[in-house]
Amino acid sequence: MIARGKEWAKRRWPRLRLRTILFATLFFVAALPGFGAVFLRVYENTLVRQTEAELVAQGAALAAAAAAQWPGGDGRLYPRRIVPPGEGVDLSQTPILPERPSPAPAGTVAADARIVAPRLAPILRATQRTTLAGIVLLDDRGQIVAGSAARGSYAQLPEVAAALAGRPATVLRRNGAYRAVYRFEWLSRAAAIRVHHARPIVVGGRVVGVLLLSRSARALFRGLYEDRGKIAIGVAAIFALLIVLSGVISRGVTRPIERLGQATRAVASGRGAIPDVPPTAAIEIQGLYADFAAMSAAIDRRSRYLRDFAYAMSHEFKTPLAGIRGAIELMQDHADMAAADRSRFLANADADAGRLALLVTRLLELARADMAAPVAAATDPLPVVARTADAYRSTVFSIAIAWSAPPPAVAVPAATLEHALETLFENSRQAGASAATVTGASTATTVTLRIADDGPGIEPGDVARLFEPFFTTRRSSGGTGLGLAIARSLIEASGGTIALAEARAAVFEIVLPRVDG
Repeated sequence: MIARGKEWAKRRWPRLRLRTILFATLFFVAALPGFGAVFLRVYENTLVRQTEAELVAQGAALAAAAAAQWPGGDGRLYPRRIVPPGEGVDLSQTPILPERPSPAPAGTVAADARIVAPRLAPILRATQRTTLAGIVLLDDRGQIVAGSAARGSYAQLPEVAAALAGRPATVLRRNGAYRAVYRFEWLSRAAAIRVHHARPIVVGGRVVGVLLLSRSARALFRGLYEDRGKIAIGVAAIFALLIVLSGVISRGVTRPIERLGQATRAVASGRGAIPDVPPTAAIEIQGLYADFAAMSAAIDRRSRYLRDFAYAMSHEFKTPLAGIRGAIELMQDHADMAAADRSRFLANADADAGRLALLVTRLLELARADMAAPVAAATDPLPVVARTADAYRSTVFSIAIAWSAPPPAVAVPAATLEHALETLFENSRQAGASAATVTGASTATTVTLRIADDGPGIEPGDVARLFEPFFTTRRSSGGTGLGLAIARSLIEASGGTIALAEARAAVFEIVLPRVDG
């Protein structure tokens, strides 16, 4: 189900610019306070509960004052059995009852209630003026004693019935006198209700009367409407800040990315230049520019390498191919050619074909070396050097190995190290050297092998091109000029280097990474 939903969304997802996504995100974040102010029912419920708490506190204080002045009191201002407070009203769960009905007809008010009513009336009026709550005093049968011009009984109301039974009760009722004043009050659920709280007056352990308090809940949108100017200023400030942030994001993210995209397309077409790093771009974007510059330089070097490689390969292949074609044409034009001449031309063609085959083999080896990936390895160079030296020692070519201390393991495959040593030993032998020496040294991170011979050395003019593909001074004797290039590619693929240390004495250094380095 989730996978199908993702596929459906991917098929229908619109193509959006980065600045559109960022602006939409910022706009949504900026609008969250507004949505919260409109739809935050939790806050409105808190306001209703706060109104209830205020009525409960007023009712408790007034009930204690009434009990203190009630005839026949024993001085105790609290009931014998403490009634724990309820959970309170909740807009999402407490039912909203109809508007308070008119009082039902009733008989004579209780005598003690009539006596205490004049004493409590000033207290009730003063409290009512301050808190703006409706306060009605009822006797022990629910009949109105004070606080209302109407006369009758509220004993039929559920909150009054609960109070007469000794339990304080709070209900929510419709407010019939409510008239919408503010434009958005229809969104508030608490705007058209009143909180009604009934509090029993207990004297001597007996309910002698009830205080019925009511008040409209604090309106959420009234405060919003009264502060609409400040809210408008806040909204304008938020949107102004949003515009500023959009500009910062545009200069720091979107514009640099667009410029980098244009530069990428231009470089791909072969006519682009590396753009300057924008000073206003984010650090990550500046890093992308630096990576792009490095990538572009590497591509340019690779392109020049491939171009030069193609030219050199064309030249290397053209010479033997021209020799083979010339031999074939001569034999075709001279059918009566002497057997000795025919054999000589065929031998030349066979030599050229052999050189072509050797070139193809070496090119494949160079391609594999260039494409070689780093391989985790731990090789002891001592037996590798000894084994390779034994293979190339002869009566006319000696190899000496001198270690100041046993070398540590290197992070290079044994075959790679062996191939590089074979190439250097073979070049020394073919250059006319009679002896070679291998010495080693190590640091905290590398192991260096130094290979020197007693041959004629390297000509100064050949030093710069020594590792170029197809460069060789032994073309007449069959050299392809690919041996050192292959060795360098293999060594560099493992994180090492191979270089000419001294041209005059033909000293090469192979620097290899240590396993524990």
